[in-house]
Amino acid sequence: MAARRKANRILAAVLIPLTLLTLAGMAMLWPSGSKEGISLANPYSAAPGVTFDTGTIQSVVTENCMQGIAQQGQGEPGQGDQAQTQQGQQSQQGSDCTFAYTEPDKGGSPVKVVINPDVAKSHGVKPGDQIRYLNLSNAQGASASQGSPAFIFVDFVRTLPIVLLALLYAAVVIAVARWRGLRALIGLVGAYFVLASFMLPGLVEGKPPLLLALVGSTVIMIGVLYFAHGFSARTSTALLGTMFGLGITALLAAWATGAANLAGVGNHEATTLVNTSANISISGVILCGLIISGLGVLNDVTITQSSAVWELYELAPGSSARKLFTSAMRIGRDHIASTVYTIAFAYAGAALPILIIVMLYDRPLADTLTSAELSEEVIRTLVGSIGLVLAIPVTTLIAVLVVKATGVRAGVPEAQEPKAAETGSQGEPGVDDNGSLAAAALARRSRLSAAELEDAPPTRRGRRADRG
Repeated sequence: MAARRKANRILAAVLIPLTLLTLAGMAMLWPSGSKEGISLANPYSAAPGVTFDTGTIQSVVTENCMQGIAQQGQGEPGQGDQAQTQQGQQSQQGSDCTFAYTEPDKGGSPVKVVINPDVAKSHGVKPGDQIRYLNLSNAQGASASQGSPAFIFVDFVRTLPIVLLALLYAAVVIAVARWRGLRALIGLVGAYFVLASFMLPGLVEGKPPLLLALVGSTVIMIGVLYFAHGFSARTSTALLGTMFGLGITALLAAWATGAANLAGVGNHEATTLVNTSANISISGVILCGLIISGLGVLNDVTITQSSAVWELYELAPGSSARKLFTSAMRIGRDHIASTVYTIAFAYAGAALPILIIVMLYDRPLADTLTSAELSEEVIRTLVGSIGLVLAIPVTTLIAVLVVKATGVRAGVPEAQEPKAAETGSQGEPGVDDNGSLAAAALARRSRLSAAELEDAPPTRRGRRADRG
């Protein structure tokens, strides 16, 4: 009991100052929210009389571009329209365009929406698709020029499939993990709040990206870990390991960003940000992204490794600290191998279009991996992997020291821990103050884990039996 309180005091003495320091840094770095000096045109802002409408496609046709645009606003094609369309296609004056007769969600007659050629070629549209389109039919001034299309495709409406997937994901998580899964989902919402209200505006205002990423990531991990897993020595151990991994990742990311000259060259989004504000540093944005990208996997390995130590101790409370560390690291090494694949494939999947383009260039492998298009993804994979690999032995060591010092068994509250039994001179179990035999303590001392039995050498009697 005293050892447990002492270990908890040590954890609190380390984590409380770190938490207070993190919160103080967050208060100092909190962005003002001002957008002065930002010159970014909103692609979804409309001129007077122009609106963004939604609707459902009824039919799709391919027509001569000039004739199709001239017929916009005439509703669904009738026989006369189809004859005109055929005549227009026969004349072939100009290129062909794809048009979608769309029923507006706000009501009214179907409108003829011109489809972006890239969308028509790569993905296509079909009846039943919900789309968002630009309505220029009531535009004023330059937007209402003759010969311009009145209805222009903007994007697909994806609300329904995304909402269904989100509900399915939440249902699966809650069904399997129950209240802990629900708390994890709420913690995820809080993490995105910190990202959207603190880190992103801070980058826009030119706050120090390294401090911004470290402070924001630490706040996210403190909130997510304790909210999802509860206040316990096990969670505190995982948090310490996570902070260590974050520190290593931040140092490596800061060095790699400068050493590899990661400046977002050739990236359309980076070019847009450079022209948006003088306060935005693309290298700082990349540095912050390198740190944030490894948060989820880092949290995964530390909490799993901490739980593994507690579960191993539950099976064999009498194991030495060295044996407990060795057993837990066997689990950790398997976790390292699978997690490295996870990070690499996750980034490869996200960058698949870039990988295909670079592959078509038919460049040497070394040039490809160090090119402006792929170097950021390669460095992100390496930095994140090094941080999580080093966090595993550190988390395991801290967990072993804590669990051996406290003697807290997994899932057993302090009030339910079995009392130590008194023993007589013959070594027999004694009687406690309530007069009951301390069978629980005797059983606890005599239990061996499956790992211990497997590693133990065969006894002399067992060898004789094997020979017989």
